[in-house]
Amino acid sequence: MTTRRAAAPPWFLIGPGVIAVAFLVFPLIALLLQAPWGSFASIISTPSAMDALRLSVITSLLATAIAAAIGIPLAWLLAREILPGTRLVRAFVIVPLLLPPVVSGVALLAAFGRRGSVGGFLYGTFGIQLPFTTAGVILAETFVAMPFLIITLEGAFRSFDRRFEDAAVTLGASSWTVFRRITIPLVGPSIIAGAVLCWARALGEFGATITFAGNFPGVTQTMPLAVYTALESDRDIAIALSILLLTVSIAVLVAMRGNYMRGGTRA
Repeated sequence: MTTRRAAAPPWFLIGPGVIAVAFLVFPLIALLLQAPWGSFASIISTPSAMDALRLSVITSLLATAIAAAIGIPLAWLLAREILPGTRLVRAFVIVPLLLPPVVSGVALLAAFGRRGSVGGFLYGTFGIQLPFTTAGVILAETFVAMPFLIITLEGAFRSFDRRFEDAAVTLGASSWTVFRRITIPLVGPSIIAGAVLCWARALGEFGATITFAGNFPGVTQTMPLAVYTALESDRDIAIALSILLLTVSIAVLVAMRGNYMRGGTRA
């Protein structure tokens, strides 16, 4: 009987891997080292910081809810390849991930601005203005974040065992009952994972928001925009607000630990 020896780790990969880890971790450590810990609590508890945090949380949650309401059905349709031109639709879903955020903001202005294709009609007919409003923030966050949810769920819808759905249909269940009682519970972990990713992306959105919704305190100034504004006048405030966002990111990582930190994926 022979004993198989474990292969030695390839030394030529260790060096670049360590450099990659250092490159990703060092800026975060530097941020923590330069933080104004003595005044941290007072900085993040100022009315402007609290307004930005409140606005960020509310708009990102609403953007995630909208993305889930329309993104989950689209992910299912893409997975089943029911829509005509499914490949083209999938490409359009991916495009917001590839666009520079500022370009996303310009595209939103072209569509929903006061002189835009849809926005002009809304403003001229109903007096509804989306740019430079809180609703505009939600719209921008939804646009850039929803693809994360759709891509995550499309893979989940493709991979789960459809025999459960077929069995339910055979027993007389309606399509709505099958989707609600069978499909959604089976992909539940992926829905949570996709929603968390979507929310995190919406929470950190900057470029599309400032381009489409502006940077007005209490109305459209989210936390990333508050960091940008503070960086121009007081670096300590910018660092403190950045650490607050970093804390949220770490909380998201902890929430996702079952799907990523253990190295596996779940449908």
